[in-house]
Amino acid sequence: MFIKEKFQKKDKVISFEIFPPNRSITLKQLLDVIDELSIFRPDFISVTYGASGNSSSNYTIDIAEYIKEKYTIEAMPHLTCITSEKSKIDDIMDQLLKKDLKNVLALRGDLPKDTLKLSDSANGFKYASDLIEYINENNKSIGIAAACYPEGHVESASLEEDIENLKTKVQKGVDFLITQMFFDNDKFYNFKEKTESKNINVPITIGIMPVTNAKQIKKIVSLSGASVPTKLNNLLNKYEYDKASMFEAGIEYACSQMNELISYKVDGFHLYVMNQPETARKIYKNMNW
Repeated sequence: MFIKEKFQKKDKVISFEIFPPNRSITLKQLLDVIDELSIFRPDFISVTYGASGNSSSNYTIDIAEYIKEKYTIEAMPHLTCITSEKSKIDDIMDQLLKKDLKNVLALRGDLPKDTLKLSDSANGFKYASDLIEYINENNKSIGIAAACYPEGHVESASLEEDIENLKTKVQKGVDFLITQMFFDNDKFYNFKEKTESKNINVPITIGIMPVTNAKQIKKIVSLSGASVPTKLNNLLNKYEYDKASMFEAGIEYACSQMNELISYKVDGFHLYVMNQPETARKIYKNMNW
């Protein structure tokens, strides 16, 4: 089914993001992770796509098919376009239909290291909006999700400019949006107010990154541009070298953040569990889900 239908039927849509095998996790280990995550019966699981043609992207669709076939959980492969020709996108769309996968997360993707600037890409897909438009024009059987950035995309000159770009994406055929992680709910409230003023009214599910590894999260923050509130920064400094305490404190912070967002009546939560079932287990217990 189209994931957008779940937003029409449920008060809150709960989902996970996982990533394909890489140097840190084998295929067998990943299948064990999926087995453990399936117990929670999320509304869908998204599967990331290897950046810039990384070989892990070869697994994305197969893993999504495995999730849907074995566990009857909707699976949504990520699809990046910056290095893809239209023929490759056509091939992927054919694969999705053959495997009964009806949803994708359409992304631009990271620029290849040997590409100096965005204008060097000459394959017809400069932005996610180009990919969204292409899918929507050529295949009505695929539901489309897209990313949004409550603090603005790192390459945008301002949040206002980024929201204009977001409006373009939505107008070209987006069913729902998933936010990049953020740690300060006020950033989201401000973002939501601005999107509503621009008549961006598709469901927005909240990307939540539980801070369970201080070193990892500092790297992610440096790449994403997400701001770190004083309270969270204090936790990072306090438990940087105490993994067990950082895990517990990070889960507590994420649950506190979600409880506040629930009172704001958000559409759902997309948990970046980093292939760690224990993270999902703790969150579900703390949230009484």
